[in-house]
Amino acid sequence: MRNGEVNPLVVAKWAANAPLALADQYIGNLRKMKAIAIDAGDMDEPIATTVRTLHGILDGYGLAHTFEIYEGNHVNRISDRLTRQVLPFFATHLERAR
Repeated sequence: MRNGEVNPLVVAKWAANAPLALADQYIGNLRKMKAIAIDAGDMDEPIATTVRTLHGILDGYGLAHTFEIYEGNHVNRISDRLTRQVLPFFATHLERAR
């Protein structure tokens, strides 16, 4: 927004780079990933719907991933999610630099 008006160029760039817009064309690159995890709070719309759709796309390609819709919104469980989900996921799946 600028001066109370939506900037159509920003909206176009946002839409063009949205995960659902990119998933099909980058499925080959996604297959190279060691692990993929996606989640969203059940009260975090439209992100929760996007994550559910992305889960379906990945399933459709037979791409292994973890998926969770948890109870919460966009910000209320950040600390808990980081300590119990995100950091352990990275600790398991990231490789150490050599």
